[in-house]
Amino acid sequence: MGEPNGQGEDLVALAAEAYVYGYPLVVDLLTVERSMQEGFGPLAPTPFNHFAHAGPWAGPDAHAVSVDNDTAHSIAQLDLSGGPIQLRVPDTDGAYYVLQFVDAWTNNFAYVGRRATGTGAGDWLIVPPGWSGREPSGLRGVIDAPTSVVSVVGRNVLDGPDDMTRVRALQEQYTITYLEPGTHRTGLPAPDPDVPAELRFFEQLRVWMADFPPAADDCAYQDRFQPLGLLEEGPSPYVCADSALVRALTEGMTQGRERVEAAVARPSTVTGGGWEMDPHLFDYNLDHFGVGTIDSPEWKIADREVSYLVRAVAAHVALWGSHGYEAVCAHTSHDADGNPLSGAHSYVMRFEQPPPVEAFWSVTMYDAPDHHPVAHPAGRHSLGDRSPGLVRGADGSLTVHISKEPPTDPAAAANWLPAPDGEFRPVLKFRMPGRAIIDGSYELPAIELS
Repeated sequence: MGEPNGQGEDLVALAAEAYVYGYPLVVDLLTVERSMQEGFGPLAPTPFNHFAHAGPWAGPDAHAVSVDNDTAHSIAQLDLSGGPIQLRVPDTDGAYYVLQFVDAWTNNFAYVGRRATGTGAGDWLIVPPGWSGREPSGLRGVIDAPTSVVSVVGRNVLDGPDDMTRVRALQEQYTITYLEPGTHRTGLPAPDPDVPAELRFFEQLRVWMADFPPAADDCAYQDRFQPLGLLEEGPSPYVCADSALVRALTEGMTQGRERVEAAVARPSTVTGGGWEMDPHLFDYNLDHFGVGTIDSPEWKIADREVSYLVRAVAAHVALWGSHGYEAVCAHTSHDADGNPLSGAHSYVMRFEQPPPVEAFWSVTMYDAPDHHPVAHPAGRHSLGDRSPGLVRGADGSLTVHISKEPPTDPAAAANWLPAPDGEFRPVLKFRMPGRAIIDGSYELPAIELS
């Protein structure tokens, strides 16, 4: 490669922009690769176009960050390079589930499930970009994929460990078949192994941008990265890059990473109860609105360049999370007085009215700073509207008692959420949240010393 078109700090700044822009693509496809080769959390390694299903109910033994024990996960990495695939989903008899479709750039571009399409059985055709073949009859619908690799992230509601048999029977009915003969790849396009380690991110970005092109407006934006070698085809320009380009890329990557980490560190919207929540973290998809998505200004970031940083933040903290209209979480580490939550104290959290949701809500206990589920002899790690035996006040209110030791009062003990010895971080989770949760008019209750 010749002398780059751009010099000094201008080239460093451009590389920083390229890092922020390309970080989600690289993180996503590295995770796709890892899920096929090593597995994803509790899910076993699984090749393209097959589902991996979570095993037993995810309690404290899972040792995973903020593990979700309200739902059982199913994940499939789809390769559409050999043509469309047909996906069959079972009838869940009204029970909540969602299959979320994520492209290589981490855009949530379609949803199938209770909110989006109901809970009946049916077949869906997932087609690659540019496909114009003949659709089979009897389909529920067609899902147009923006990229030829797609992650399908499935969640089935799970009412505790005894419910796993029902959920497993549903998971086994998710089937993927090829619509037409074709050669499907077994892995992702490989970056040049001779590229030095410090430039590997940009080599991955170069190769994967070429194979998984984004929307037209994004293509116009990434044309600016030509001086960095990111648009070059054929042999990698980074194997024998000159010193000026190496400096620009390495310093730019450092600056880009710092930009993402600074954005991550900024707090989300803080509610009146002191909870942090961001129902619009995944609004960076501006171009692809398929089955089950909401194509409206409320769910789009107005400034495309701003969306790139938001997308990078989402990929960093919550890869494959869903739009706020499907699910939203709130978390806190402090009580109503701003002090860290600790098992050395007892607390109450009073819901004057139940959270407005169309599916379900829960509050789950995690330790801090690791955010692992809390192991406790009581065996209760969360509670919510599906928890049996909760005691409500005559006015319909619900008071949750949070402490290390069980309350002595029987009514309080029925509503007890066990806390660990040290600091902790509860998380409120809302599936199919109502408008009042999304717009903040429903005030989440503060956690107060009892």
